[in-house]
Amino acid sequence: MNPTAQERTGMNRTAWLICVIAAIGFAFDIYELLMLPLIVGPALQELIGAAPGSPEFQTWVGRLFYIPAMAGGIFGLLGGYLTDRLGRRRVLTWSILIYAFSAFAAGFSTNVWMLLFFRCLVFVGVCVEFVAAVAWLAELFPDYERREKVLGYTQAFSSIGGFMVAFANGWCVAHNTSLPTIALPDSLNLFGGAIKDSHAAWRYTLMSGVIPAIPLIIIRPFLPESPVWSQRKAAGTLKRPSLAQLFSPELRKTTIVTTAMFACAYGAAFGAIQHIPRIVPGLADVKAKSDAAVAAATKDKAPADQKKIAAQTRARVTQTEAADVTKVQELGGLAGRFLLAILAVKIVSRRSLIRIFQVPGLIIMPVVFAICATHSLQWLYVGIFVAGLLTVGQFSFWGNYLPRAYPLHLRGTGESFAANIGGRLIGTCFAWVTVTIATTSDTAYAPAKLAYTAAGIGFAVYLGGFILSYFLPEPKSEDLKE
Repeated sequence: MNPTAQERTGMNRTAWLICVIAAIGFAFDIYELLMLPLIVGPALQELIGAAPGSPEFQTWVGRLFYIPAMAGGIFGLLGGYLTDRLGRRRVLTWSILIYAFSAFAAGFSTNVWMLLFFRCLVFVGVCVEFVAAVAWLAELFPDYERREKVLGYTQAFSSIGGFMVAFANGWCVAHNTSLPTIALPDSLNLFGGAIKDSHAAWRYTLMSGVIPAIPLIIIRPFLPESPVWSQRKAAGTLKRPSLAQLFSPELRKTTIVTTAMFACAYGAAFGAIQHIPRIVPGLADVKAKSDAAVAAATKDKAPADQKKIAAQTRARVTQTEAADVTKVQELGGLAGRFLLAILAVKIVSRRSLIRIFQVPGLIIMPVVFAICATHSLQWLYVGIFVAGLLTVGQFSFWGNYLPRAYPLHLRGTGESFAANIGGRLIGTCFAWVTVTIATTSDTAYAPAKLAYTAAGIGFAVYLGGFILSYFLPEPKSEDLKE
């Protein structure tokens, strides 16, 4: 008799459903977070009327990268605390509702402040969701090997979310004129202003973020709560969480080192990789494609129309090329997450595991951004794949490591401090650092200068993470500390 799937894997239908829903949730998280680099250029050109590279444009790029991340970090920390107080599943459900609504509403932005407001809400929901989901999964699968596989492989779908948003943006750019008109009734326009381009591709891309949330909203409330959390809560033995406990003598080193290393990992993503869409237009290959497309589009057109057609054509070509590069980077990230999932159960030492991704990155990051991103589109495809693999693979590492680093009553709070204060609040500020350095000099702004700055930032944060890895505490056992 052939064994059933449950007999082979020890997984029943509920367990498989939990994994599927968790994978969709992780995919949607990254779908939302990686959307901004693809839409920030055209969105700002419409909402503030500033040219790319101008001081006002660069200021708002920095704000849209960092202020939502700051909001997500602060409220995400509160969400981690509530995860320990109110339960994993309940907080998960509410976090999904927050960012599903905000993702859709952002597409109706009538001014840049409205866009900023809803992007802040999106980040709040995403930051809370990640922490609650990791704690929830870890406690639903107490067996060490199965837990490491579940956490590793479900997090791998985060990179599929990145690939999906790159595809969605490219599709919206190609089909925006045939999509329904976007309009906001006056009664709902609380921010003032008006929608200038009711068929803007960036608006459809933002609104598409609500689609993957639909099955999550419907199914997740019916999935089980963490058994061990429920048992402790019902028995009245669940300890009360507090931030102060994270800095107790036995946890202080873990909290400080994991927070700093999380910041370095996010620093590589936000300080270097996420600037790729604004670096790509500076490549000679892309400029040549844009020039050829403009020449073909403006041929035989009236002189009065040529300027507008040329601008639209050039924007379409550069956005398409940027989306294609982002797709390759996300494929690299997907490979990195699957590689981490495979290695997590084979390499006992967590320090050795993280260094597999850190050491090559010390060489790869400067080469990709200082050479590939300034000379060749084809080589950039290769380089960004590897950079994505090494950087994104580290994100999955923390999803596997953190549940073993903190006890049950502090698991959400501890994970949230490292992920949200270290990653979202400190790590994402490297986006602002890169933009500031790249635009503060005697020379004019240029994509090449942004690439060289990203190379320096990428190397610096990889070096910082590598040095900190020597201080990373090894978990004392394979079991969760209940």
